[in-house]
This record gives sequence, structure tokens and C-alpha cells, in this order.
Amino acid sequence: MKKIIAGVTALLIIASCTKEKLSDRLLAEPDHNEHLISENSLKIQKDKNTIRERFSPPEGYEWIEEKPDSFGYFIEHFKLKPYGSQILKYDGIPISTQHLHEAVFDIDTGNKDLQQCADAAIRMRAEYLYQAKKFDEIKFHFTSGDLLSWNDYKNGTRAFVSGNSVSFRKTAAFDDSYQSFRDYLDLIFNYAGTISLHKETKPVTKNSALKTGDILITPGSPGHIVFISGVCQNKEGKRLFLLSEGFTPAQSIHVLSNPFNPYFTPWYDLDINAAETKTARYFFKPTNFRSF
Repeated sequence: MKKIIAGVTALLIIASCTKEKLSDRLLAEPDHNEHLISENSLKIQKDKNTIRERFSPPEGYEWIEEKPDSFGYFIEHFKLKPYGSQILKYDGIPISTQHLHEAVFDIDTGNKDLQQCADAAIRMRAEYLYQAKKFDEIKFHFTSGDLLSWNDYKNGTRAFVSGNSVSFRKTAAFDDSYQSFRDYLDLIFNYAGTISLHKETKPVTKNSALKTGDILITPGSPGHIVFISGVCQNKEGKRLFLLSEGFTPAQSIHVLSNPFNPYFTPWYDLDINAAETKTARYFFKPTNFRSF
């Protein structure tokens, strides 16, 4: 569980992803489907190292093109670890469930139990904005509602918690290094979560508007987030989607398999109007898609 400071305990508990054993929305591991996934899944280019190159759409479908400067393009072309890489916890130990993912993003998890589910989406969004030099857009709310931007942090502003209040004071020297940026994100991971990210994003109201980078979110406790990491479409306009996530305890960001349709894994058929959306490790009820 993330570090909790007295006085804001309730806020921080509901912001975190719930431990696997505590959530009634977690999927029981479908071990009986594991052989189907390996035998019947679509061809995967195992020697390729981006989502766009590694995963071929099903027959009759084609990748939807993303603009080179978009968040979606950033995700689809983000470097992956070699095929077959394990999901590792923040302490470097593999998690117990290793058959429900098809790829692992080549990005650090940090060495603390901080980068969990909402944080994985925040991390990808922040890295995109950082690399695109859109520094003014790097800002996230704490679950308390307080906002801290990267511009303020790099100029020395730090957060101080007293009881139920959060204040900010300039106590450090200017530092715009990447390590300072990572320290800023760790602070955000500590105090942000599904509730704050839900408030920072906009609802998606139609299936045709879903795009790479959008999130499927249940705010609260239990709460969880997955993010769309690829979209393909057929001639009739039907779309299929790749989903990725972080999880609790903090672990590698990874692309999910689809144990419910082993013939199309890892692609998912999504509907924003569905009462429930089942993903490999979590049930979202209701379905709730949002966009940055």
C-alpha cells in the first residue's frame, strides 16, 4: 500500500488500487484457458519491440493510424521488453500470475510500491508530455483536490501535509533533470489515484470515439484503471482494442491477454454502453471510459 500520512488516510486508501485478495471484481485466474491462448491466438511478431509492430490485427481489420505527435502514437510505438518477459514487482520479484499478459513495456517501475494502476496511466501520459516538451501540461491533482504541476516542482515547490490540509512551499533549488521529474512523479503516485484521475479526464460517449490512450476506470475502493494501447478497425467500422495496465503491488506496465476470446487474444471487443466489461484481471462494472 502507498505511504499514508496521518490526517489524509481515508483519501489515500480509496485512491489506491485494491490488493488482489481484497477485490471482489478481480478475475479468478482462468488457468484452463491458458493452452487455448497459446494455441489459437493471432500471430504475434515476437521479434518486434513495439505494440504496433508486434501485434497484428485479426483478419479483415487494419490498424487505425495515429498522428505522429499524438499520445496514441507514443503508446503504440513505445519500446517493449523482449517477448516472454515476466511482470516484475517493484522489488524485482516476478508476480505469481504470468499467463495473462502478452507484452511488458520497457519502462521502470521504481523501487517503491507506488506505481500501481492509476499511476501507470499517469506515468505514460506524463512521459509523453515530457518527451514532447509540453511541460505546461504536466500537472496532476492529489486525491485531496490539490494540484501540483511539474513546472512548480522543478522550480522548488514541495507539498506539505498537515492534518487534512495540503500546502505548498518553495523549499528546493531549481532542478529540471529527468531524475527530478521522476521524483515529481513518485510524489504524484503517492497522493493521486483513481478518484483524482477520474475527475481530471473527460467521458467518452460513443464507441467510435475510443482511441489509444483512453482509460477504462472504476474510481474508488476497490478501483482500477486499464488504458487502451491499440485500436484496429474493419471495413464496416467495427473496432477492436488492446488493453494495458499497471497493478497492485506496483509492477511492470503490461499488455493484457484476452482469456475470454483466446482466438482473438490480445484484442478486446469493447462497448461503452455495456453494463460490465471483463478484462483479464479485473471486472469493470459499470463500464466507464474517459479521455485525457
